[in-house]
Amino acid sequence: MSSPQQILKKYWQHNDFRGNQAEIIDAVLKKRDVLALLPTGGGKSICFQVPAMLMDGVCIVISPLIALMKDQVENLINKGIPAVFLHGGLTQTEVQDVLEEVIAGEYKFLYLSPERLETNLFRAYLIQLNCCLIAVDEAHCVSQWGYDFRQPYLRIANIKYELKQVPMIALTASATPLVQEDIVDKLKLRNAVVFRQSFERANLSYSAFAVDSKINKAAEILKNVPGCSIIYCRSRNQTREIANLLQLQNIAADYYHAGLSQEERNSKQQAWVNNKIRVIVCTNAFGMGIDKPDVRTVMHFDVPDCVESYYQEAGRAGRDGKKSYAVLLYDDYEIVKLEAMPDVRFPSFDEIKKVYQALADYLNIPVGSGEGMFYDFDISTFAKNFKFKTQLVLATLGVLQQEGHLAFNENVFLPTRVMFTAQKAVLEDFEFAHPQLDIVVKCLLRSYAGVYDNYTSISEKQIARKLRMTEAMVEEKLIQLRSFGIINFFPRKETPQIQLLLNRAPANYLIINHQAYAERKRLYKERVDKMLAYISLINQCRGQFIAFYFGDKDSKPCGICDTCLNKKKKNTSTNEVDTIQTAVFDYLQTGSQSVKGLLESVRLLSTDKVWEVLQLLQDQSKIVIDDNGMITKR
Repeated sequence: MSSPQQILKKYWQHNDFRGNQAEIIDAVLKKRDVLALLPTGGGKSICFQVPAMLMDGVCIVISPLIALMKDQVENLINKGIPAVFLHGGLTQTEVQDVLEEVIAGEYKFLYLSPERLETNLFRAYLIQLNCCLIAVDEAHCVSQWGYDFRQPYLRIANIKYELKQVPMIALTASATPLVQEDIVDKLKLRNAVVFRQSFERANLSYSAFAVDSKINKAAEILKNVPGCSIIYCRSRNQTREIANLLQLQNIAADYYHAGLSQEERNSKQQAWVNNKIRVIVCTNAFGMGIDKPDVRTVMHFDVPDCVESYYQEAGRAGRDGKKSYAVLLYDDYEIVKLEAMPDVRFPSFDEIKKVYQALADYLNIPVGSGEGMFYDFDISTFAKNFKFKTQLVLATLGVLQQEGHLAFNENVFLPTRVMFTAQKAVLEDFEFAHPQLDIVVKCLLRSYAGVYDNYTSISEKQIARKLRMTEAMVEEKLIQLRSFGIINFFPRKETPQIQLLLNRAPANYLIINHQAYAERKRLYKERVDKMLAYISLINQCRGQFIAFYFGDKDSKPCGICDTCLNKKKKNTSTNEVDTIQTAVFDYLQTGSQSVKGLLESVRLLSTDKVWEVLQLLQDQSKIVIDDNGMITKR
């Protein structure tokens, strides 16, 4: 039998595991339930893919992101490992065919969404799948106290009742201690082994700049730091504008967002991965599942609303271990906007009901119907027609997702589905009469089993390659075949989709858990406040601040972020440090005291130097300064 190291070498061409990977894999092979907290770029997928290769049966991987599932499946197939994912574009017959193939042992990995777990069809096949391991990716989505809660994740644990002896591994890059506890509880992990890799990134320099011109600052950074870059911003229009401005400064840049076609996104992403484009300017639709180790800078043109998403996106820099930079650019207006975000992200219940009613009208869904149905949905058109602000629509969709009423996916791809409608005798006559279409007919019949009897997903690109045509020519011939009554087909879709998870309710009877909603808003405000605190850091190390946020209390100052570098520039003598430190501990002899009182009691000493020593003592975990300005000796 092969060892984990042999599997790693054979399929991944790596000689050694990194960090806690070997220990995590060993625990999985011992059939222990595992929670693995690995920072972005920490190699989470290897922690379940390698042990699954050594186990008998199929590994079920649960992920909320279609793009991530698609990328991981393609990566596994390229390594010669059989894998498949169930996406929304498959018909019931196609899903059955895939599950039958899994039962027959044709796949090692089966990727699916948490919603798919709940379907009656999947449940009917579950016991027969010979599952060896359940992997829950993006496991923070299970916690309603986290930043990316998904209601269907709460029901993943139900699978454990039917697969009692199958171990489960939950993986995430960003979970606070509260969320970590919630993951173990909600996924019903039994005697879970918890692995927490350090959140320190020794090679990553964090910095934040208040600037008047972000584009000028970005260009300055790109000219000073060679190598490829990601620039994140909030709006689609902004991605195009920034890319164009960088091009005017002779910087090779392109833009990327979920509104582009699948082909455009793939083309732009590949050009950047292959270093044909130096800078990709994008929304947060970009980055998941992309393993490009040599990203030298990640810049944010807009302040994220929480440390979790910032850490995950910034962490895409420097995965090769070389010096890299995570830069946050902001202005005073953005700070004001961020402070107002809790009320924007958590609208009033009356506003939610109005948007829900308008949504039902727009999609023409009667009361008591719609469960399981998919609907094309254009946010801009909807908001314009009903005179809603786009932010309100997005916030309401978020609430409705969290409450389990619907699923909204901006970045969806549903392939073309084809079924023959002509009788075989008619088909034979047609082939003689229309030889220019005959080659497409034969290609469809030979390439896609079952296409004669059922709607089957096809790839125009694959057909075009086989027939040496363009995709446009294939699409034109499919339309001609339909006009002759030979086939029927549903064209591919790349528009955003809404799926109703529950039948449409009357707006006044829409069920929302008010208490949980209020608590989520409170915790969201706390996350916003932490992000604001990160921006305003003067003395504390940014890397350490992030590590502390995720519960990594052993983290030390990085020495390379902007605050650490500024601290090094200051020239406080050892004698001054000793004098101030003695004064601080004398002041704290009777218990916790205020910073204000300390500054008044040491008026003869420089205020800046007192603050510097206070920060040093806090960095050394000798004191704690809380949000109210109170100092406590540890």
